[in-house]
Amino acid sequence: MNKTEKKLKKIMDANLYSRYSGLLALSNISLQVIDTKGDILLEFNPAPDFCKLICQPEETCICEDYISRLKPGEKDRFVCRYGLINILLPIASNNQTLGYVVGAQVYSPESEYRKYLIDIMTIAKERKIEPEFIAKSIAALKTVEENKIEVHEQLCNHIAQNVFYDISEDIPTSDPVIARLSIEKEMLEKKIIDLEAKNMSLVINPHFLFNTLNSIARIAYFEKSHKTEELIYCLSDLLRYNLKQDDDLHTIGAEMDNIEKYLYIQKTRFKNRLDYVIDIAEDIKPHRIPNMIIQPIVENAVIHGITPKRGGGAITICAEKYKNEITISVIDNGNGFPKEILQSLHQPENKLGIGFRSTDQRLKRYFGEHYGLRVVKSDYSGSTVTISIPTKPNVRR
Repeated sequence: MNKTEKKLKKIMDANLYSRYSGLLALSNISLQVIDTKGDILLEFNPAPDFCKLICQPEETCICEDYISRLKPGEKDRFVCRYGLINILLPIASNNQTLGYVVGAQVYSPESEYRKYLIDIMTIAKERKIEPEFIAKSIAALKTVEENKIEVHEQLCNHIAQNVFYDISEDIPTSDPVIARLSIEKEMLEKKIIDLEAKNMSLVINPHFLFNTLNSIARIAYFEKSHKTEELIYCLSDLLRYNLKQDDDLHTIGAEMDNIEKYLYIQKTRFKNRLDYVIDIAEDIKPHRIPNMIIQPIVENAVIHGITPKRGGGAITICAEKYKNEITISVIDNGNGFPKEILQSLHQPENKLGIGFRSTDQRLKRYFGEHYGLRVVKSDYSGSTVTISIPTKPNVRR
């Protein structure tokens, strides 16, 4: 280890974190400094548990996907084997690369589906880790909008440049480059604050939304617009259920109650072009399934099955209970899914396929490989999509 490399190590041991604490508060995405071998020198923001304990050979060393891309003086932005976006920026002095600033390790909205394709059981066997822990670490992986990833990349670049100047010997504070970096830091901070302000302005407080809807419903009641009142209450309940961010199991009864509100609203919109029947036996309703697992299938039936059909159609939701399994079917008599969509259900770029694959992977993650989603049929007479769950699940989260 030469003199400059030792200085990099010394800087990491110093109170470096506190100097960037104000800037780091603007981002909670992974940000670390590593040496040229991939050993982690400092964690500004820690890597996700999935990356630390599943991907990295040791907790103190970055993963193989990073190590294979460590090339002197070259920066990179890449997607790892599990679909996570990663940033790699060199720290260079006198044409010598001393280390790297690395970070991100997040999904974009477009690549988020890939987290549901991770083979939990294979990883559990290879790494000798409990499947439940792996599933939880996958669920904790963040999804971040592209504009915030770009801002985080600028933050990584700023820190890489400033660490370089910390290493450089006796650089006067009047150096114009350092002055420019200071200005860039202020501009970056302002940009992040402006970005967060814009994002905040696009978010409506859910309580405000529900209270407003309920107020409108009361006005409709006093004006004796009972149909309008009922629709608004249905919409309010539907939004409240859909906004639940937990990944807990919900009863089939609660899921069906939510779906019935959705179909009631759609029935009001399409009138006699949409009919529906929900036929779920009472002894099936207490069984539990992942939150929002059936509604996307029903929405697909409405959008791709019933809506394109000139005369409309009907949707039936029913369930059968066997000895060890419950099968829930969503049946429509619409036009069926287009041929090209059926052919591309297993292709990553197909959005409908992504929705079905995500549902299938969620079910397998909870209940095992034997269970999941199936497109039983889809032609001009309509479509049938089923999901299967165990009657007595041994939940594997």
